[in-house]
Amino acid sequence: MKKQVILISALASLSFFAGNAAQAENVHIVGSSTVYPFASYVAEELGATTRFKTPIIESTGSGGGMKLFCAGHDSNTPDITNASRRMKPSEFKLCAKNGVRNITEVVIGFDGIAIAQSKTNKPINLTRKHILLAVAAEVPNKAGTKLIPNPYKYWNEIDASLPHRPIIFYGPPTSSGTRDAFHDLVMKALTKKMDIYTKLYKADPVKNKKYKKYKTIRTDGIYVPSGENDNLIVQKLTKDKNAFGIFGYSFLEENSGRVSAATVEGVAPEPKAISSGKYPISRSLFFYIKNDHLKRVKGMQEYINMFVDEDMIGEDGNLTEIGLIALPESQRDEVRHNVKAHKKLTAKDLKH
Repeated sequence: MKKQVILISALASLSFFAGNAAQAENVHIVGSSTVYPFASYVAEELGATTRFKTPIIESTGSGGGMKLFCAGHDSNTPDITNASRRMKPSEFKLCAKNGVRNITEVVIGFDGIAIAQSKTNKPINLTRKHILLAVAAEVPNKAGTKLIPNPYKYWNEIDASLPHRPIIFYGPPTSSGTRDAFHDLVMKALTKKMDIYTKLYKADPVKNKKYKKYKTIRTDGIYVPSGENDNLIVQKLTKDKNAFGIFGYSFLEENSGRVSAATVEGVAPEPKAISSGKYPISRSLFFYIKNDHLKRVKGMQEYINMFVDEDMIGEDGNLTEIGLIALPESQRDEVRHNVKAHKKLTAKDLKH
């Protein structure tokens, strides 16, 4: 019988790691709630099929995981952090500042960010611009001459072809990699091409910098941060038929009997569309290895090897059955090569 993965609450994270420095027989993992189901599956397999103990996993969100991971390299800190977006240059600098300089980046597969609703609703097609205008704190006025506080309360106020339905989103908090990816793939991707967010502010260096990378989400109750547990968002969608939820494809797949996804620019978040990039809100999933811990922690290398094995991340791997979308074969081979070589992540890598 498989051992259960131990989930430590986010509030107890720092005290847990501070008080369990001697537990070198358990791999300690933090980070993304989106990657959590995949990491948990591998952790359970390691505990059930080998002599090593089941790794301890904490779902902190990508940002929270990076802070813990980069806090230092001693045994009080996590060995691995999961992320639903790439490590930021600022996080890499924080790691280096605290002595964490030997990191390997592992890409495990693809994921799409679903804009989900109750399955009892009619199908709906949204564009990224519709979504931007629904959630941004500031939007263009009707004349297109300036930005104003977002006035939109109903979808048909954004586009007359959309239903007269209240705008409400349950989405990830600021600590989430899904939120970061949403910023990049929806908000920044569109606003950097919209004159209203860029050219009007060239005379003001401070505002120009802000609006070239616009990612400010409204705080008037339309967008409701809903924590790192995506299953809670699914529960809210079943109760609030007007609402949309923002979470990864794996949770959409897992809850396909209760929720369905809006198409985005006419494309549904399905595996082929996500892996090809045809679905507009697609991203890669990662975990990061603290290589200095490999010799200190029993089972750490074995856990990593099991995770990147073809039986896990291959096209017919176990993780694809719970929502992971496989990388092309050549990329999977490259991932395994990098893991075997303990390829060291550099600041230059993060600029690509």
